[in-house]
Amino acid sequence: MLKSIKTSVLAAILISTAVVAHAQKKVNEGTITYGMTYELSPEQQSLASQLPAETKFKFNGNISKIEMEQQGATIIFLTDGVQKNGLVLVAIPMLQKQYAAKSTKEDSEAMMGKTPVFTDFKATGEKQKVGIYNAEKYTYKDDKGAAMELWATNDIQLPVGITGEEFKEVKGTPVKFTRTQNGVKATVVLKALSEDKVGPLTLDVPAGYESISMADLKAMGGQ
Repeated sequence: MLKSIKTSVLAAILISTAVVAHAQKKVNEGTITYGMTYELSPEQQSLASQLPAETKFKFNGNISKIEMEQQGATIIFLTDGVQKNGLVLVAIPMLQKQYAAKSTKEDSEAMMGKTPVFTDFKATGEKQKVGIYNAEKYTYKDDKGAAMELWATNDIQLPVGITGEEFKEVKGTPVKFTRTQNGVKATVVLKALSEDKVGPLTLDVPAGYESISMADLKAMGGQ
C-alpha cells in the first residue's frame, strides 16, 4: 500500500514537472515568422504597398539575422535586440566586393526610433488560442498613459532580444501585440516558430569583408 502511494506521488510529481517543462519550454535558436497588419492614417495610405505582410528571421540568443537579395547584392542584417547594436553585411558578386558596416544603438534609434517604455502590465485572466499557442491577455500603458493590450503565452520562452525588451516584465512570451515604428502602427502576430539549428551569430566582421562606416554604406545606396 505504502509502495503504491509512493509510486502515485512520484508519478504525479513527474507529470506536473513535465507540464511545467512544456509550459516554459525555452527556444534559444531557430527561425521565427511574424505576420503584420497595419493601421494607417489617410496620410500613410501611400505606404500600404511597401509594408510587408510578414517578416521572417533566424535567431540565436539575443541576436537575429535577416537576409535579403536586392539589385544583385546579398544583404544580411545582424542585430542584438538587447544592446541595440548591429552589423550590416553587403556582398556584390558582380563587383567581387564585400562590405561590412557596424551600427550603434544611436544608429538603430535614428532609423527605428527609441525602444518604447511600457508600464503597469497586468494579466487579465482572459485566455484564447493565438495560432497554436495558449495565450492570456495582458493590459498595460504606453509612455503617454494610453491603454494597450497584448496576448502572451507560457508554452514557449524566447530570448528577451527577440520578444522585445519593452515586454520583459510580461510573465510569458508575447504572441500578439501592437508596435509602432516610425509613426506606423502594426499588429504583430507570431505565425510560425521552427527550432532549427542556426549556429553561432556574431557581430564581428567576417574575414573577406571590407569595414566601412554606416555613413559610407548609406552613401552607396545602403540606407
